[in-house]
Amino acid sequence: MSDCIFCKLASGEIPTNVAYEDDKIFCFHDAEPQAPVHVLVIPKKHIASLDDLKPEDEALMGYITMKIPEIAKKLGLDNGYRVVCNCGEDAFQTVKHLHFHVLGKRKLTWPPG
Repeated sequence: MSDCIFCKLASGEIPTNVAYEDDKIFCFHDAEPQAPVHVLVIPKKHIASLDDLKPEDEALMGYITMKIPEIAKKLGLDNGYRVVCNCGEDAFQTVKHLHFHVLGKRKLTWPPG
């Protein structure tokens, strides 16, 4: 999607602080971190939200789920981390590209919001 900021970040059109990248996913440090470590993991394929997943996205979602612990370990999140996926306006999804926040390196409180 040509006007999606996350697509532009993943394509290299807009520079960012990359934490991890491969042919399927892109992971970068959040511009407004809410924890000492705060990265976003996105599929390179544009999918607006969890509500827009198709059956053919099942393998990609499994891949992302399996990669997040690997990324967390690389970032030194050995004592725990939180994964958050906001879906829709009431959940404060501000960018319409599926993304997972990975937060850690501090004691996280509950409830979150």
